Amino acid sequence: LFDCDGVLVDTEKDGHRVSYNETFKEKELSVTWDVDLYAELLKIGGGKERMTAYFNKMGWPKNAPKSEEERKAFVASLHKRKTELFAALIEKRLLPLRPGVVKLIDQALAEGVKVAVCSTSVEKAVSAIVTFLLGPERAEKIKIFAGDVVARKKPDPAIYELAANTLGVDPSSCVVIEDSGIGLAAAKAAGMKCIVTKSGYTANQEFPNADAVFDFIGDPPEERFDLAFCGSLLKQ
Repeated sequence: LFDCDGVLVDTEKDGHRVSYNETFKEKELSVTWDVDLYAELLKIGGGKERMTAYFNKMGWPKNAPKSEEERKAFVASLHKRKTELFAALIEKRLLPLRPGVVKLIDQALAEGVKVAVCSTSVEKAVSAIVTFLLGPERAEKIKIFAGDVVARKKPDPAIYELAANTLGVDPSSCVVIEDSGIGLAAAKAAGMKCIVTKSGYTANQEFPNADAVFDFIGDPPEERFDLAFCGSLLKQ
């Protein structure tokens, strides 16, 4: 089970963050999320939740509605536009897959191992990455669990529990590839093994609860781990 952002592609700094800022500029909100601020915001799972927390703390834009229900709709509209801009970035292939991702997925599919992507991002954004960067042949073999498919976002284990139930596998036979503390917490709470491949935003963080930590998956001769290593974790 792969997380998407930061695992398949290092999307956060030059993908999602840029798309949020373009959206804020389009809507004339006078809001800019710099690299350091966005690093803090990433501790909150889910884009709509991230924006809501930011506006609650820093103040809502002057042109934002006042009632809670209208604000929910306002945030949803911003998030929809952000997703459109992000999907356009992916379709132009401006953000590459991380090293070793294709190798590990191909090894798993060749061995008949079920592969899924489990993300707090909306399905449109995740599907764009899977379809355009991994290619349609792989995409049709990969199940996507994304966005609001569960009510509670990571670090809650709901999305990983849903994936295991839907795929008909025991959580203890699942290996999750994550890049963040909240993703790791979700995987472990679901009773799964978890490998962390550090991303741009998590390069300096420690993950003592992970079953293994690497800087990336990697392709030979720079390979860090493969499917056999994932299998070895399940025997521990």
